[in-house]
Amino acid sequence: MSLLELKHVYKIYGDLHALDDVNLTIDEGEWVAIMGPSGSGKSTVMNIIGCMDKPTKGEVLLDGKDISKETSQGLTDIRRDKIGLIFQQFHLINYLTALENVMVAQYYHSMPDEAEAMEALERVGLADRAHHLPSQLSGGEQQRVCVARALINHPELILADEPTGNLDETNERIVLDLFRQLHAEGTTLIVVTHDAEVGASAERVITLEYGKVTSENGGTEFGKAARKDVI
Repeated sequence: MSLLELKHVYKIYGDLHALDDVNLTIDEGEWVAIMGPSGSGKSTVMNIIGCMDKPTKGEVLLDGKDISKETSQGLTDIRRDKIGLIFQQFHLINYLTALENVMVAQYYHSMPDEAEAMEALERVGLADRAHHLPSQLSGGEQQRVCVARALINHPELILADEPTGNLDETNERIVLDLFRQLHAEGTTLIVVTHDAEVGASAERVITLEYGKVTSENGGTEFGKAARKDVI
């Protein structure tokens, strides 16, 4: 069953077509990588899927509902309730601990729950770092806090923008292993990346060039088999 559909989506800035008749369907539980060179439209797609921008033309269906005509507040509500965001830049609050940074996401969604936030940190292997400030964490640990923060409200969709872009090889592997675990559990993942290894880990790779989808390829060393293994 499809979770997300883009139908004839355009994003136009003056004479520039940042997106040019983009059509995508992403199923529930799928792990999709969106790849392409700089200026290909990857970030624009992410902003539209993540309810941070609206298309100039076209439909964006989430759970069958067209969200392209939503108000700014409507998009904020959808983003809060349905989407977990992970960015290349960590956007952690410097004076809050790892645990408190995760709880901030709860505050905007419901009531903060310290025990639940700790469970999210345990899930990403950071229970022993819960009371450390971002400045006391490595880059890989900070990104794992971001993953915990994205998971805390049980979103339907995890949307990650270059999540390994600032990480060394060891920490990239840790984050990819977390994504593999989430995928195996049935979480829908969309990862925008230029990293070939990250793309190769996904179930499906969608390539953008000059605002157009130029190719779609099935995946991965595990892909759909990963989900079958846990059923």
